Amino acid sequence: MPDRRAAATATEAVATAAAGSYARIVATLIRVTGDWTLAEDCAQEALTLAWQRWPAEGVPANPGGWLMTVARNRALDVLRRAAVEQRKLRELAVLALTGAGDDGPPTEGDIVDDRLRLVFTCCHPALALEARVALTLRTVCGVPTADIARALLVSESTMTRRLTRAKTRIATAGIPYRVPTGPALTERLPGVLAVLYLLFTRGYDADGEPAFADEAIRLARLLDRLLPGRSEIAGLLALFLLQHSRRDARRDADGRLLTLDRQDRSRWDRAAVAEGLAALARATGDGPYALQARIAACHATAVSVAATDWVAVARGFDRLAEVQPSPVVALNRAVAHGYAYGPAVGLHLLGVARGGGALDGYPLAVAVEADLVARQGDRRRAAALFRQAAEAHTGAERRALLDRADDLAPPPPPDAVPGEEWSSALG
Repeated sequence: MPDRRAAATATEAVATAAAGSYARIVATLIRVTGDWTLAEDCAQEALTLAWQRWPAEGVPANPGGWLMTVARNRALDVLRRAAVEQRKLRELAVLALTGAGDDGPPTEGDIVDDRLRLVFTCCHPALALEARVALTLRTVCGVPTADIARALLVSESTMTRRLTRAKTRIATAGIPYRVPTGPALTERLPGVLAVLYLLFTRGYDADGEPAFADEAIRLARLLDRLLPGRSEIAGLLALFLLQHSRRDARRDADGRLLTLDRQDRSRWDRAAVAEGLAALARATGDGPYALQARIAACHATAVSVAATDWVAVARGFDRLAEVQPSPVVALNRAVAHGYAYGPAVGLHLLGVARGGGALDGYPLAVAVEADLVARQGDRRRAAALFRQAAEAHTGAERRALLDRADDLAPPPPPDAVPGEEWSSALG
């Protein structure tokens, strides 16, 4: 019976090996067997066996290699019993003898990394966007189906069916397990980056799953390494790193969300900022991700909100509104101009953004109005607007909005006289 310390060490080792090797194992087995379910089942069985054995037998010198060997041998056993075509058996036999996990060193114009093949297959445009995100999380990142279901607000059974349909679609539509080349790569890449962007957003949101953001960064690094010289990839990686550098400072000791002006910037991850700025230097284009990364860099390099180059931020959103116009971009543009040129300008642009009706009922638009109104000095109206915005939120965001309202105009005590609840705030 292993002692508790050994068991804890083994548990941590399995988790670390799973994070670093699961996608590689699944991708390799998909390539040589062509069977997604078999690949995932064998990878999961290898992890299960590690959970069982490592606490008693000790962590192997090469945990990832141990998992690959177990999964590969399991796949070989299944294929033998199923009497699958000899070519696949020969490929697995060669894999077993060489211990290889890819096709050899990459050659120019031929990206051979299995994980990259897997990313492009999961993100194929023939699949619905939500299916692409779910399949990427499950197959590339190894996130349990139950966790994906919870994050995407569906039942586990619904998510299981969605994943099954996606894999069936890949098989029946003959979606190739490869990275496209030439013009096809240029055409497909934006769709892949959009999935990673959505994956990061799911993790960076106030009540999101932080591991999703970590996986998005890991995959963006992989793309940047295996497809060098692509400005849009470098821009996306820079954006992720610069945003995520603030992750430890976004909440206080009680778990409450903190706005930029209240964050302790000494807690920002300076290594992530440095890596993000280096990636941004390679993003020479003017795509939407590079533009957002340059805006994020203005915050990451400033010592405070007051010291931020808000004029540069406003210009960034002006350009982003031209390149990728959307109601959310227009909303953020109003915020930036409000800080650069005064709250009256911000409120004017907010009114323009609301003119088309696209922001009707959007709670963040109410929160932006509240912030701008507060900066104009109307604390009572701002507090009311923050409370109105909070009604449409749950969890950490609702709590943060109510905190802002209370800071501006604390709620009345239980025995307060109706109609006089704002007297103390107004002095």
